[in-house]
Amino acid sequence: MIRTESLTKFYGTRCAVRDLSVSIADHEIVGFLGLNGAGKTTALRMLAGLLAPSSGKIEVEGRDLGGEHAEDVRWRIGFLPDRPPLYDDMTVRGYLAFAAQLRGFDEAKVPRRVDEVLELTSLGQYADEVISHLSHGYRQRAGIAQAVIHDPALVILDEPTSGLDPVQILEMRKLIRDLKAQHTVLLSSHNLPEISQTCDRLLVIRDGQLVATGSEADLSHKLGSGAKVELELVGGGEAVEAALAKAKAANLISAYGKEQKDGAWQVQATLQTGPEVLAKACIEGGLGLRRLQPLATELESLFLELTKA
Repeated sequence: MIRTESLTKFYGTRCAVRDLSVSIADHEIVGFLGLNGAGKTTALRMLAGLLAPSSGKIEVEGRDLGGEHAEDVRWRIGFLPDRPPLYDDMTVRGYLAFAAQLRGFDEAKVPRRVDEVLELTSLGQYADEVISHLSHGYRQRAGIAQAVIHDPALVILDEPTSGLDPVQILEMRKLIRDLKAQHTVLLSSHNLPEISQTCDRLLVIRDGQLVATGSEADLSHKLGSGAKVELELVGGGEAVEAALAKAKAANLISAYGKEQKDGAWQVQATLQTGPEVLAKACIEGGLGLRRLQPLATELESLFLELTKA
């Protein structure tokens, strides 16, 4: 469990973060959203143990980051800043071993841990490559690898998909999801579709203060409208229509539209319940469910609504 209590940071007379109190459960992926200048970077640097708060408290696994054993607690956190802290003249393997040793990882276990992280981040074939020779996408992977090399409880990722091409973004999305098995992940990004498709829950900050927290569907309902989702269904036209009409009659969705494309039905619907309930209804209706995801435009509209002054 990661918890902050009334976390506040002043730069002179300017308050960058004010009374930020959040809790993040173990093995949760949480998206951190806010406009430029909202206080995200300051909050992330405090959570990473790189910046002391003016007041307030940060706890990692029940231990105070500002307490007597702050150094031990700090090593329970891994951080990828927006510019990965890489040493270009080192090999990937050498760099990761160096990063593990810096963070007090048991020296006898370093080689095995490096191999584990190389496999996790799909860097094995580049293990003995000099970092300066890596593409941008693999440099980002190396940055994530250094953030997790010491097996932290919390991994903070600041813009991990910045500058990646569409294929690299898909690969990075899978990598971030894979991290969830061993770590709690806090993800900051301006790439709203990535946040939507990767995170379990959102934290939205405005003018240094938390203005909303919850899943995309939760926030959408709080603002007075149902979350919009896209589904890709396989089945006959009559079966698809029957299943959607039944879902609407059961108040699982309030509206929907559909079109046939590439041998499947592309459906847009407005949720009145959890997406897992709608998925179950479609499957029980004899349909194949290839995909169910929030509409990117829905998160964009939520973001604009929550961050406007």
